[in-house]
Amino acid sequence: MITSWKNLESLDDLHQIVEDSKQKPIVLFKHSTRCGTSLHAKHRLESEWDFEEGELGFYYLDLLQHRDISNGIADQFNVVHQSPQIIILKNEQVVYHISHNAISVDRIKEVIK
Repeated sequence: MITSWKNLESLDDLHQIVEDSKQKPIVLFKHSTRCGTSLHAKHRLESEWDFEEGELGFYYLDLLQHRDISNGIADQFNVVHQSPQIIILKNEQVVYHISHNAISVDRIKEVIK
């Protein structure tokens, strides 16, 4: 169960997260609260989540509230906006992104190793 995700609520938060990616992998989950596919991906992540506390940073972005941040991510990292979407950062770079039904904890584990 995810107990340590944090809300991504500003472009300043995004800048700090990018900096933090130098220390540990960062997982960004972009979620549309009005989309059934996105809700399903969120529930799947929550039920499969078994990372150790502090192993990575996990951030939740509500796309309906913060589309500007999603646009900032797309611009900064040249990643096309999707919803739902997982973006993984390491050392200030996107090392992986996936969307829709391909989102899974197993895929995240493969990437962060």
